[in-house]
Amino acid sequence: MDLTEATLDRAEGHRLLDVLQDETTRQATFPALEDLAPGFADWVVTSLFGGTYQRPGLSLRDRQLLNLAALTTLGGVDPQLTGHVRTCVRLGMTREEIIETFVHLAPYVGVPKALAGLRVAAAALAEAR
Repeated sequence: MDLTEATLDRAEGHRLLDVLQDETTRQATFPALEDLAPGFADWVVTSLFGGTYQRPGLSLRDRQLLNLAALTTLGGVDPQLTGHVRTCVRLGMTREEIIETFVHLAPYVGVPKALAGLRVAAAALAEAR
């Protein structure tokens, strides 16, 4: 059995966050989170972007598609879904690919959740123009 040692790299997490998220998204999230729950923003960056995202096996594009699917399935997480749609655009995904992701999800997560995801995506994509 080949076990990959867990990596938690704060500096790499911040570097990747700069690649994935625009300044507006970062500023809308992390300072307020730090004020509300000191240390939690650092944990998110270190463990998620400096840990989970550093694992081999999935491209950043694939990870973003999974994020869209998971957040749409959860529902009620519009700010996070908006940020991940913006990230998809930053990574070079087309409007058509992003929209089709939500259409594809409809039979799996339910039409109402797919429609809610489409509404979030439409707003985020309109801002990105």
